[in-house]
Amino acid sequence: MNPAARLFGPVRSRIDGWFLSRRPPSDTLALSQRNVYIVPTAAGWMLAATLLLLLIGSINYQLNLGYLLTFLLAGSVAVGMHVGHGTLRGLELRLMAPDPQFAGAAAVLRVVLHNARPSTRYGIGLAVRHSGQWAWSDVPAEGSSTVEVAFQPDRRGLHPVPTLTAETRFPLGTFRVWTVWRPASQVLVYPAPEPHPPPLPPGEPLAGQAAASALRASVAGEYDGVRAYRRGDPLKLVVWKRAAQAQATGSEDLVSRDTQQAQRHELWLDAQATGLADLEGRLSRLCAWVLMADRLGADYGLRVAGRTVAPSQGEAHRRRCLETLALC
Repeated sequence: MNPAARLFGPVRSRIDGWFLSRRPPSDTLALSQRNVYIVPTAAGWMLAATLLLLLIGSINYQLNLGYLLTFLLAGSVAVGMHVGHGTLRGLELRLMAPDPQFAGAAAVLRVVLHNARPSTRYGIGLAVRHSGQWAWSDVPAEGSSTVEVAFQPDRRGLHPVPTLTAETRFPLGTFRVWTVWRPASQVLVYPAPEPHPPPLPPGEPLAGQAAASALRASVAGEYDGVRAYRRGDPLKLVVWKRAAQAQATGSEDLVSRDTQQAQRHELWLDAQATGLADLEGRLSRLCAWVLMADRLGADYGLRVAGRTVAPSQGEAHRRRCLETLALC
């Protein structure tokens, strides 16, 4: 780190923190002259220096055409400054609820830009502050446009949405018009699933009334559950509808109807059954097992870090299990 960065870095961080603390978090933002800022760009400063040289030369040599050119360019810059500031002023920004993501994947933030005025707003960019990764869009007259901005959380858990920046340099590129936005939403990040997990653990015997009911159902030949296909299962027990759905998605997983002994067992995804000592490794394997059991359409429960999720299946159950793993 160079000496200037060591000297001014802490000062800049303090000013940055003070500036952001004055902006209350909100998932909607209406831009006005109170929260839209404007500064010259590098091209703007060069143009200002050029205009100064033109003015000095025109005064020194008494060039009427030089005066005309200088003030014509200066007037164009002034109009461009007004148009650029008006491009952001009056715009409304709204953050859509972010979807949960797995660790290691980019979280996508969708921001709706609404333009109430009867003219198009051009060249509006949106990015995570200090990221340099801009998404640009034009907003139609009396319409809306959706901009997607991505950022990558560094770990699992519940993360606040990072501070966003919107800017434009329309129309001449001589001024940077910008604003800072602190959304209030949070992004839930699940553990990254293990790439090649072992097979699902064996089921645990049912106890009490549940075991008796399962035994009666199996004796009567009723099939009220499914499990992963095992070599040697009769073809009549294969759930062909789910097999077709799996092949349509590129998977070769098969499931069979649950019968007899299997119906007297229930699948528990237990952290102790992973055989791993590291907490993150356990969560990663459990995450892969949850996805595997959900793909097979099996009933499954979850035990981890003193938390228990009762056996069930479906999208809501899968989300609940993944959320439990993310917040451990």
